[in-house]
Amino acid sequence: MTMSTPLLAAAPLLAGLIGPALIGAAPGAQQDPPAFTPVHAAKRTRIVEHVAARSTADQRRVLGYWTPERMAKALPIDLLDVVTKGGLLSGLVAPRSTGGQTAPQRGHGKPQTSTIGSRWVTGGLVAKTTGRVFLTLEGADFVCSASTVKSRNRDVVVTAGHCVKNGAGEWAANWTFIPGYETGGRQPFGQYPARRMFVAEPWSRSGDDNHDVGMVALAAPRGRHVADVVGTQEIAFNRPRGGQAFGFGYPADPPYDGDHLVYCAGRLKDDPYTQTRDQGLGCDMTAGSSGGPWMTSFDAGTGRGTITSLSSFKYSDDQHTMYGPYLGDAAKALFATAERA
Repeated sequence: MTMSTPLLAAAPLLAGLIGPALIGAAPGAQQDPPAFTPVHAAKRTRIVEHVAARSTADQRRVLGYWTPERMAKALPIDLLDVVTKGGLLSGLVAPRSTGGQTAPQRGHGKPQTSTIGSRWVTGGLVAKTTGRVFLTLEGADFVCSASTVKSRNRDVVVTAGHCVKNGAGEWAANWTFIPGYETGGRQPFGQYPARRMFVAEPWSRSGDDNHDVGMVALAAPRGRHVADVVGTQEIAFNRPRGGQAFGFGYPADPPYDGDHLVYCAGRLKDDPYTQTRDQGLGCDMTAGSSGGPWMTSFDAGTGRGTITSLSSFKYSDDQHTMYGPYLGDAAKALFATAERA
């Protein structure tokens, strides 16, 4: 997309100046794509791979990098452009305040079928399969969200493409997934560094928001695959558009703090600006929720569902709708590659 800006406190001001703009997904200035390795093709969509922490020594280094202090200071990925453009961070981001945003709703014992942002307190499978991602990009530390998915190798998680690779820019480093993340940085199910990362070529080439999907094959510390430890959610492709969906994530910008699993629920709608094939979900979740799973056929009692999209971006003149990519043939090829890694 050409009209894009990172998600930050001043973003809503842009709506009156340039019309609808994307916030949260597309990278900043476009670059010529770096060399990449196409490893799979389906319907002319190439998949781009990056080898992350393959050796045991590399995986230990990643785990050692993420001290409690570094995790506490990591920023939502949507602030990437602000952090890496020098001198802007303190003026635009700090001090952190709600800025008049609606406060997050309290958790409810019985999940709601319509909410723009409530704490998930029911537990179930989703409370284990959803987690926080910590990564380094362009020399700064960031956070995202992700979910395990049922896969052949028992190692795959799905997240946003911009939580893996900055469009045509760099791949993320020090990438690690903490399923079932709890308040204060508790890690009840451990931590899983990335082995290999995958995005579709349109994302790697130009940050195409229709392809803002990343698949990551995780390491299995001490021989324990993440699927065996926390379980998985189903994932489906080319599903009918619309319908009811539940979206989950760990929003970290005010009024949220990144310590709690939050959900939105409601009916999906098409992008009213027709700039993407994405669908929208009424949702007040903020930066940090990027990559969190959207599920249809979701059973609130068991916390099981089928992933059909994920949190990707918002338009600057509509802070109450999150958009997520449609998982079609390209995403299917992406998943097929990752589950064989």
